[in-house]
Amino acid sequence: MDIDIQHEESASRFIAMVEGQACVIDYRLAGETMTITHTGVPSTLGGRGIAGQLTRYALDTARARGWKVIPACSYATGYFEKHPEYRDLLA
Repeated sequence: MDIDIQHEESASRFIAMVEGQACVIDYRLAGETMTITHTGVPSTLGGRGIAGQLTRYALDTARARGWKVIPACSYATGYFEKHPEYRDLLA
């Protein structure tokens, strides 16, 4: 399932609307470091890979902008463990 992800910089989040429900990654930016504080996908949409797509998009954005990343939420921490290709982004 491909989803349309938007980066809402003014709200410090990445968001995708899926079946009328918001799926989000919230973050804080301090200088060149993005701290991922929350990954949220409604339970009715779980198991479809939406959180993974959001996380990949956020990390690709961080890489493109030269940011480092602190995974402060459990989902983001787990994503880094499963995807070593992004470990160079860890702050």
